Parts: sequence; C-alpha cells; structure tokens
Amino acid sequence: MWNRLLSVVEEQAQVLMRTAFGTPTREAGDLSAGVFLPDGRMIAQAVTGTPGHVNSMAEAVKHFLRAFPAETMREGDVFLTNDPWKATGHLFDMTMVTPVHRQGRLTALFASTLHVVDIGGQGAGPDSLEIYHEGLFIPILRFVEQGVVNATLLAMVRANVRDPEQVEGDLFALVACNEVGGRRLRSMLGEFGLDDLTPLGAYIIERSRLAMRQALKEWPRGTYANAMTVDGYDSPIELRAAVTIGEDSILVDFAGTSPSVARGINVPKSYTDAYASFGIRCLIGADVPNNAGSLDPIRVEAPAGSIVNAQYPAAVSTRHVIGQMLPDVMFGCLRQARPDRVPAEGASSLWNIHLIGGEPIAGGPNGALIRGRRFNITSFSTGGTGARPGKDGLSTTSFPSGVRNVSVEILESVSPIVFRRKEYRPDSGGAGQVRGGLGQVIEIGHADEAMPMIVAATFDRIDNPARGALGGADGAPGGIRLASGPLLKGKGNQVIPAGDRVIIETPGGGGLGDPRRRDPQSLARDLVNGLVTQSAARTSYGDTAPLPETAPIL
Repeated sequence: MWNRLLSVVEEQAQVLMRTAFGTPTREAGDLSAGVFLPDGRMIAQAVTGTPGHVNSMAEAVKHFLRAFPAETMREGDVFLTNDPWKATGHLFDMTMVTPVHRQGRLTALFASTLHVVDIGGQGAGPDSLEIYHEGLFIPILRFVEQGVVNATLLAMVRANVRDPEQVEGDLFALVACNEVGGRRLRSMLGEFGLDDLTPLGAYIIERSRLAMRQALKEWPRGTYANAMTVDGYDSPIELRAAVTIGEDSILVDFAGTSPSVARGINVPKSYTDAYASFGIRCLIGADVPNNAGSLDPIRVEAPAGSIVNAQYPAAVSTRHVIGQMLPDVMFGCLRQARPDRVPAEGASSLWNIHLIGGEPIAGGPNGALIRGRRFNITSFSTGGTGARPGKDGLSTTSFPSGVRNVSVEILESVSPIVFRRKEYRPDSGGAGQVRGGLGQVIEIGHADEAMPMIVAATFDRIDNPARGALGGADGAPGGIRLASGPLLKGKGNQVIPAGDRVIIETPGGGGLGDPRRRDPQSLARDLVNGLVTQSAARTSYGDTAPLPETAPIL
C-alpha cells in the first residue's frame, strides 16, 4: 500500500508536468505534489519536485485547514494561495489543495505547487523593496466551489500578469493533477477494501517517526555551530546556525543571522524550515520516507526579522538565493559530529538566467526595449556541488533544489534568444582528495542584434565562493559580464545592450581532503577530459606528469 501511494503521488506530479503551460514546470520540474490526511499531516510526496516546495507545502496544508476547516470542504472544491508566509515562500508559487471525499466523508487532501512564469509587479528580480512591489498576492481562497470555477478570481489573475494564458493554463494543470491523484486514491482504497485512509496514513507516519529516531542514534549528542558569509544584495549576509542533536530530536537555531533587508532576497520562515530540514535529512535518515513523521523530530527556530525569518511585508521574490544556501550551513554544523559523512559546500543557490524583452527598465534604452518582442524566460542554470565523501562533486547539478535545466532548444523556440556557448568551466571545481563539481560558462545574445534585453540577475557565490573542507580548496567564484568586457552586478535588473551578449560563469563546488592525496588516475582522467588544466594540476595537486596520451573518457 505504501508503494501504491508513492505511485499515486508520482502520477499526480507527472500529470502536472504534462499539462502545465509554463516552462518552469513543464521542462524543469519546478513543482511538488503530495497526499495528506484530513488533519493536514503529509503522508507521501512525489519523487519529482523540489525540497523547497515539498517541505514547505507540508506545513501549508495546515494553513488551508485553518482558513477552511475540514467540515466546510465539499466535494468539487479546490483551494488556492500564493501567500509566501503560508505556502512556499514567494508569490510566483501557486499552491492548490483539493479535498477528496469517499462515501460522503473527507478521506484525504491532495496538494500541489508550481512556479508560474509571471505574477505581475516588478518581475522575477531581487530589486523590490517590499511584497507590494512583487505582484498579485492571493490569500487562501476557493478557486473552485463544488465544480464551479471562481470566475472573479480567475479574471483578477489574468488582469495582473504579463502572460495570462500561461498562468491560467498552469492553474488548471494544478486542478487536473490533484483530480487525478484523488481518482487514483479512491481506486486504491476500493481495491484494498479500505473505508478510510487515516489508519494507513497514521501507521506510515508513526513508522517514519520511529525510523528517524533510530537514525539519530548513529550521531553523537551535542550542539554544533557553523557560520557562512554570502554575497547579499548591497553588502554581505552572515548565516549562523547551531544544530543540537538530542536523544530523539534535532533543534536548529539561526540566532545571530543577519537581519532582513529591503530587497527581495529575504526568506519566509516556511522556506527556511524546508531547506534546513532538507539539509538535515540528506545526512540523517536519508532513506526514511519524507512525511510528517520523519520531519516531526526536526524543529527550526529563527529570530523574527532575521533574513531567514523575514516578516510581512518584506520583499521575498528571490528567497532561493539565501534559502538554498541553508543545507550547506547544516552540513557545516554536522561535519563536526561526523566528518566522514558530510560533503563540502557547493554552488548551492540556483544561477537562474532570467531574460526579459519588450519591457522598460529604469535608466535603460526604453524606446528600443519596448519596441522589442515581449518575452520572459528562465534558464535554470547551475554550478557544481561540493565534493562528497569518497566521490567527486557533481558538475553543473542543481543541488539542493533538484530542478532540471530547460533545454537550450526549448528556450530558443519560445523566445528570440540564441545560446552561443554552454560548456564546462575548467578548474572551477575545488581541488581535493575528491574534487568539487565544475561550474559552466554560458553565453547568450538576442537573436535580433538591433534589440537590447534585460537580465534579472540573482547570483551569489561571486564574492564568497563555496568553501572546501578537511583540507580541500575552495571552488571557483561565479561571475557575470558582457561579451564586450564590462562586469555586471550579481543581483538586479540590468540591460544587455543591442549587439552585445551576456556571459555567465557559474561557481564550482569546494574540494574535500588534501589535494596531494588525490588518486593519480582520477587526476589523469580530469586532465584528459579537460576538466582540470595542466597548470592548475601543478599548482593545486603538485602534479608534474605529462598529459596522458589516451582518448578522452567522457
């Protein structure tokens, strides 16, 4: 029955991907899907999706139930919100909850989330000063009432976004995926002769809780503190945490972390909870199902008003820039307890390349911008992960978010842009006994060289690269510049002039262990494949051997 539930929620997620209109969901899998008990406890989640969506959605359903108690939910109802503090952290994420009734009783709740391409306001960059600048804010409302769509709400959404067809299509994709999940669940209950999901769900949750507590026994008790400096918007941000491992619980305390700022890099507590708990779960109880039971032993505290517990009405549109660094902060704490199990820091925060055309920008060549074709696309680009115990880091891999990149061909087919270059960035992985993963170099221009465009930069690890551990070297910092030479800022909306191109170099992951202890065959393979250059090998590894004469091992 557990495997069958996993099949149900995975089909739910696949329906969402196959019916969504927006490329973030359809191509990159930027979504979540799961099934919940009538009291709001998550039983099972789809494998497809991101931790930031799944783990924050695990608490979001409880907010829906406070707004619309279970006894007021009717068959055919569907509920919707994009409240960053009650759902998944920013206005671009639409979260939908659908009650499932069987024999007249509420049996379960299906929830799903996706990232829409636009929600109005200033757009996807970090330049907003507060939430009011960031777009349409939808409190928890009925989107469908007993089978009838709320036409007023839908009209409000369409009137406030730049691409109403895509956003409307995504909303109905959420309706469809929850509907399919409910249909499959009813079939499963009938097949197994179950009148109610609660006994099975409660059993799964309790077994998961017990398994998580058992996993905790492998870790020494104590409090372990760590600090990490990241670039921030105008000035560096300090992320501080202390992880206390107890007999049957884990406390994460972000006391000492920098305060929130008047820019869109702030993180609502829901998103902080999601990625802090994910970082813990990567190392402790990684094979335990992710549900209310396994998440229950983890408690996260953060001072109100800190950048990881931003208060309404703070700007939060690019909360991933800080939020996706939190697993690395957790790793730094837990490495002190079990250094043999913990990776080095990685690029971590997604290097999303958000390009915009046909819109004005303060101080920009607005006549040309407005004359250009309107488009709004995101390439989910990534750097390298940190080196892992016994294994090199993964190159150009989106950890911890888990989203896929949108293929170059898709992006070029839906917008007037051309990818001139997309390749590994040699020497960007930090040297070590095991090497950090590589970043990449991406060069993009407008297909019409007479037209400028806008890049909404949300990049970190430029001034503060991923740190190596246990003697490993840091990963290479990232960077963004014009092909004509000038450097661009890591954050904020900026113009790519007509005839010019933007070049993005994503960061590498940190190395792990003494580079002089690296296996010579592994180093030779890196040299043959062009991942490490001869000069860097001599500098970082003390290698003086000539390049092996052999075919590349790709």
